[in-house]
Amino acid sequence: MDTKANFESMGENVVYVKSVAAADLSDEIRDQIGDLETVFAVHDKDGAQLAVVANRKLAVHLAKQNNMRAVALH
Repeated sequence: MDTKANFESMGENVVYVKSVAAADLSDEIRDQIGDLETVFAVHDKDGAQLAVVANRKLAVHLAKQNNMRAVALH
């Protein structure tokens, strides 16, 4: 399935959440996440990484606390 999303129509208050393998992260971040193999990165609409958190639920909660809507990226 290759469905294109119109991200512009989602508005300004959207962040994107995607899973990231710990092995793909910098040494500095890997040192902070302990033994987690997968974490979740939160990005703004331009792709800038805003946060890395332990799980998807926390990423969504973080977005809501900041008046943002989380959208999953695969």
